[in-house]
Amino acid sequence: MAEMHDITDLQGTITVPVEGMSCASCVLRVEKALKKVEGVRAATVNLATEQTTITFDPARVTLDRLRQAVSDAGYALGKPVGQDLPEEGAGRYNAGLHRLKTELVVSVALTVPVMVISMLSMTSWFHDMVPLGMHATNILLLLLTTPVLLFSGRRFFAGFWKTARHATADMNTLVAVGTGAAFLYSGAAVLFPAWLEGAAEAGTVYFDTAAAIITLILIGRYIEARAKRRASDAIRSLLGLQPPTARVVREGTESDIPVNQVILDDIVIVRPGERVPVDGLVASGSTTVDESMVTGESLPVEKSPGDRIVGGTVNRNGSVTLRATAVGAHTLLAQIVKLVEEAQGSKAPIQSLADRIASVFVPSVIALAVLTFAGWQFAAGATFTHSLVNFIAVLIIACPCALGLATPTAMTVGIGVAASHGILIRNAASLEKARSVTTIVMDKTGTVTEGKPAVTDVIPLRQNTREGLLRYAAAVERQSEHPLAEAVLESARRSPLEIPRSESFRSITGLGVTGIVDGRRVVAGNAAMMREEGIDISESLATCERLTGEGKALLLVAIDGAAAGIIAVADRIKPTSEEAVRDLRKLGIEVIMLTGDNETTARAIASRAGIENVLAGVLPAGKADRIRRLQAEGKTVAMVGDGVNDAPALAQADVGIALGTGTDIAMEAADITLMKGDLATIALAIRLSSGTLRIIRQNLFWAFFYNVIAIPLAAFGLLTPVVAAGAMALSSVSVVTNSLRLRRFVP
Repeated sequence: MAEMHDITDLQGTITVPVEGMSCASCVLRVEKALKKVEGVRAATVNLATEQTTITFDPARVTLDRLRQAVSDAGYALGKPVGQDLPEEGAGRYNAGLHRLKTELVVSVALTVPVMVISMLSMTSWFHDMVPLGMHATNILLLLLTTPVLLFSGRRFFAGFWKTARHATADMNTLVAVGTGAAFLYSGAAVLFPAWLEGAAEAGTVYFDTAAAIITLILIGRYIEARAKRRASDAIRSLLGLQPPTARVVREGTESDIPVNQVILDDIVIVRPGERVPVDGLVASGSTTVDESMVTGESLPVEKSPGDRIVGGTVNRNGSVTLRATAVGAHTLLAQIVKLVEEAQGSKAPIQSLADRIASVFVPSVIALAVLTFAGWQFAAGATFTHSLVNFIAVLIIACPCALGLATPTAMTVGIGVAASHGILIRNAASLEKARSVTTIVMDKTGTVTEGKPAVTDVIPLRQNTREGLLRYAAAVERQSEHPLAEAVLESARRSPLEIPRSESFRSITGLGVTGIVDGRRVVAGNAAMMREEGIDISESLATCERLTGEGKALLLVAIDGAAAGIIAVADRIKPTSEEAVRDLRKLGIEVIMLTGDNETTARAIASRAGIENVLAGVLPAGKADRIRRLQAEGKTVAMVGDGVNDAPALAQADVGIALGTGTDIAMEAADITLMKGDLATIALAIRLSSGTLRIIRQNLFWAFFYNVIAIPLAAFGLLTPVVAAGAMALSSVSVVTNSLRLRRFVP
């Protein structure tokens, strides 16, 4: 019941480690077993991370049923990711790597003398110097090789037995059959020479081949395991950000408690140099916080009472107290980790071809190996041993591992690199699709612009001063709730001005406000308000037209019946908007701004951001329709937005890009989230997408090319089993190593 409760809490999606996988065939078998469980909607397995991400109906599926299905297929599920501590996961990995290293050391220690003795036994010098006959030498080789297969190579034979019981085959099958055939043939030739008359005495035993194959493949597995760990470094870095303890204040007493015991509204003390344990609002104190590992922003951010601080970030130079607003799985860091894990566990469309080939790969290789043996034995008239060697070479040279690792390793690294730069990618398909975007549509408010009106111009008339005009306007607007009033008050507060109180305040809807300030009657509003009050504004009409043409809203101010000045308010464009648009245009991408503003205002703002194409006057309900129209023209469209009203358009677009500074619903509908709200990272995401797809294509090419060339060479007797084993191990390592080049990606 506890496990049922655990997976129900995860809202129908879990990521679970899978034990026992070795190649692409294993991936398909685990996926097939999980999808057969009633209530499982989707299951994808990532060979690079050795995890599966399962989407299911919590009311119909239990973790025990999932485990049983995977066990029946010959594999095992671990504990769901997120239900254990990061150090537990690291401990399991380290134990597995240590076991692999031990097997490798034993294998190397025994294989080296086997190889040396096998080579020297073919010389007369060896028999002159060493008082051993050929039979005794072969007995020694048998004794040395047996631990290599039964201890170091047991993982291959155990895997072979599991798949054989289910009438299936995988990479373990190829290795076990190949090395087993060489070992059994050689053992029979030594122990039962009458069965294979003269074979042992003629030197046609293959203990060195069996031992060398196991050793070379283990070397490849060990290098591959270390490389795959590096591919997942980004997620482990995120997991390591949360400190294990937090200092809380309860009933006036400070105490350090495990971070998983912090509850909502706890008061948490964070001292200089410490990592913030949970999400919270600053209750007291001020500091600067390094948020680089969460948002990718390198510059520290100032924090003061009322500001939000994200768990996992580093408090730089001030002691602050926080009120906890999110703990455990609900913190932003936990959500980021979950999103990155799910993305790394997803499957890209480009993987489909490799999956189709992998589904028939191992059976086809076994059939080809049998045909090779038969062809050499019966058609070519070769000896049994020669036919057997070519049979083994075909089995060993085939490498479904490289096919299985080609896409997921590159995707795992690419998604991890993106996360380290503050770009959260929902799944592998989104990362793949981003590179094909031809048109990017940007919402105006909060995306291209700051989303908050600010005073841009204060123009006094007659004998008035700038400070005096702003002071009177702020005083009369103090009681107004209009957005222009907020901008004026904010500007006045930033200036060293004392804002007096106004009397006889009156607000006229759609026009403006009036009030008495320092005994003088102040009117602030639009041109219609001035006409209503009989105030002459003819001398400022040209200025008003110019400011309006720049997309600014105007607040006209009159004092004691005479025009006193103009205050212009506008939603400023973000500092990085112009740079972002320029970068996207360099990539050959069309940029369009979408807004509900009028044409004049929209074009004025767009021009400041360097955007030429504008869709103005579009109501929130019409945004998704505009995206559909662009798609109907054959364009691949990305939509960038941050508000609730952007969610339908984000979902409609081929790639939805949400700003992490926006609403949760926008991020939920998006494929990519920019954590720091910087449009400049859009071009970074697209470049990373292109780089990842380029690496995947290289991996797939070499994986296919390797098998297309190597298998025929082995079938025609041009490769020995030992060379085949080395080449097979190298192919998997090369794919993972090539994927790791993405870690050097520079924005």
